[in-house]
Amino acid sequence: MEETASSLLLIVACSVLAPLLAGLVPRRLLPEVVVLLVLGVLIGPHVLGLASTVPPIELLRQLGLGLLFLLAGYEIELDELRGTGGRRAMWTWLVCLGLALGMVALLGVIGTVHAEAAVAIALTSTALGTLLPILKDSGRLETPLGGTVLHHGAFGELGPVAAMALLLGSRDPAISLVVLIGFAVLALLVSVFAQRVQRVSGRVVDLVRAGAETTGQTLVRLSMLLLVLLGSLALAFELDVVLGAFAAGIVLRQLLPSGHERLELRLNGIAFGFFIPVFFVTSGMAIDPAAVASKPGVLLVFVAMILVLRGGLVYLAEGLGRPATYRPRERVGIALYAATGLPIIVAVTSTAVSAGSMSPANASVLVAGGALTVLLCPMAATLLLGEPAAVDES
Repeated sequence: MEETASSLLLIVACSVLAPLLAGLVPRRLLPEVVVLLVLGVLIGPHVLGLASTVPPIELLRQLGLGLLFLLAGYEIELDELRGTGGRRAMWTWLVCLGLALGMVALLGVIGTVHAEAAVAIALTSTALGTLLPILKDSGRLETPLGGTVLHHGAFGELGPVAAMALLLGSRDPAISLVVLIGFAVLALLVSVFAQRVQRVSGRVVDLVRAGAETTGQTLVRLSMLLLVLLGSLALAFELDVVLGAFAAGIVLRQLLPSGHERLELRLNGIAFGFFIPVFFVTSGMAIDPAAVASKPGVLLVFVAMILVLRGGLVYLAEGLGRPATYRPRERVGIALYAATGLPIIVAVTSTAVSAGSMSPANASVLVAGGALTVLLCPMAATLLLGEPAAVDES
């Protein structure tokens, strides 16, 4: 109990210190996420050994991961994903996955890469949940360019999560596909049921709305119930919990198609005020700096592969086959945002380590590579694009 209390105290202290340190850097060029990771490394078992991820803290970490993906799913408008931009983002991700699988399979033959499927999935991810606060803080989220980043980010998170279920599980991929479809059907039924209750039970809806403005906080509690319900369903189907969390965010958006500003503020307060910082600090605690330092070439190659595969394909997709919507400079900015990855990389490597197909040392290198993309890619995109108004006027 004492270890839990002392570890939690240090983790929360890091979550308070991180935005203060990030705020010292002009123009918000240093993402708070990176500071959280670095502080986690420092207090973790591989450096100072002041904190550890004991079971109670692991539960908080999982809730933080779930809320990160719920908020990412909540930002997704399904109608937009069915449009031209959404279809372009979907095909871009599929091509990216195919090329990544081919590349790491080739490297696996010569013994350079192990856990090929996990590495390939990591190469195709986009950290939409991590990008959301960065885009919001820069004032770029509501711009057309921000919408394009959301399209690529949606498939850069949903695609890898689905690929994890198909390629990293212990089941045959065909059986995994059936299970994945079954989970999707159940998530759809949950959404349909909730929408039916909204239409039929006017009294219930009135009570929920009334409770939203009281200490009952009914909408927030229902959102958390949805997160836990779909997360539990995912676990029951032996799928990763992040799939359930992402689905919960999408279902919540369908229930509130026009959005709910106060609900969003309260969810952001709960998530970014406590649980999500805990997730990132504890993710940093799992990084072994010695393992990363012993393989600097692997680290640089991994980051380069993300930039070339994910970023390069997004750059091409936004400029080929139609009159260009964006100038080359803006396409580079979109590509840099799309090449920002971390939460999926953490989830993929954790799954691979648990399955015994990846060593903790190699996982540390890949997570460090994801952290580098979070540090470098949004910073480079911000410097390149300038103020959002400059993008809107183009």
